[in-house]
Amino acid sequence: MTLKLPPVDRPGLIATRRDIHQHPELGFEEMRTATLIADRLRGFDYTVTPGIGKTGVVALKKHEGRDGRCVLLRADMDALPVEEANDVPYRSRHSGKMHACGHDGHVAIGLEVARRLAPVSLDGSVKFAFQPAEEASNGAQAMIADGVLDAPRVDAAFGMHLWNDLPVGTIGVTSGTIMASVDQFEIVIHGRGGHAAAPHQAVDSVLVAAQLISALQGLVSRRRDPLEHAVVSVTEVHAGRAFNVIPARADLRGTVRTFGGAFFNAAPRLIEETAQGIAAAFGAQVEVHYHRLSAPLINDERLTALMRDVAADLVGSANVRQGVRTMGGEDMAYFLERVPGCFAFVGSGPVNGRASPHHSPTFDIDEESLVIGAELLSRTAVRYLES
Repeated sequence: MTLKLPPVDRPGLIATRRDIHQHPELGFEEMRTATLIADRLRGFDYTVTPGIGKTGVVALKKHEGRDGRCVLLRADMDALPVEEANDVPYRSRHSGKMHACGHDGHVAIGLEVARRLAPVSLDGSVKFAFQPAEEASNGAQAMIADGVLDAPRVDAAFGMHLWNDLPVGTIGVTSGTIMASVDQFEIVIHGRGGHAAAPHQAVDSVLVAAQLISALQGLVSRRRDPLEHAVVSVTEVHAGRAFNVIPARADLRGTVRTFGGAFFNAAPRLIEETAQGIAAAFGAQVEVHYHRLSAPLINDERLTALMRDVAADLVGSANVRQGVRTMGGEDMAYFLERVPGCFAFVGSGPVNGRASPHHSPTFDIDEESLVIGAELLSRTAVRYLES
């Protein structure tokens, strides 16, 4: 990178993250966050378009020449329905809502990158996508439907996730599939209610649910090629309201995660067949609803190499981790389906000790990771446009 960028404003970066952390907003409700982002970007003299993908914000620094490429930098901004348990000055002020995955840091990083790139002459255009509703897995699709990849057409996209599974000072950059598809299933079991003391007069929806939960685990252990990555998890069970009544209905909900392949294609049919078979064996009936929420996230090999080189310059090659993958999902996958790019993991856990996991009520980050993330995205954008 030959272009000299302004230094990272570490105090400002941390202050922005802490402000957003105190005011978490759920997917497609990010009104305060979007207003803060838009006002800040207008102050940096970007062309700002709010309301892209409902509550998303797009900012553009356009190349004045005819032939420049356009790079997209993406940051998600939604929080989770989690009650924060951290005793910190910047804890959430909104009951039942928390930035428990690092998106507050992603917004702060995106704004700092925009500030650093604003005064410099770039060899192309840079577009920022501050995306809503990543946790609902459809914010990216909403922004794409509203034209975020057009006018000007985006040639490459980059993003990053603060990652507590890696210590601060390390960066994970891996080519190929790095994050799983996200599918959701809902199963409604219809039995016949009755007295708990006379189960023979009923069709026990709870028993069917228990058998079905066990059988669904067998899909991974017995119906999947062991060389394929897959997870099936039942995460919600609802049935009954009285200890002495066999309920007529039970509801299950869960998720399937894969890296694509045969099991990805077969999962809807396997879930349906398993549910129908178990229900029939006990005289019950089922309804199965299967939803594809996001595809596997696949990094482009060439642009991964570019981002890996930037990471090595930033933290040293010994601190760049390859092979970092997760069965978690990310709707950044939809951007990378349409344009080549790379999504990296920036270590945000403590160097010594164990970090709280993502989505937990005690999640927090080492804020030095914010500086590293801002440097990584800034330098990656410049290097791509210069290459």
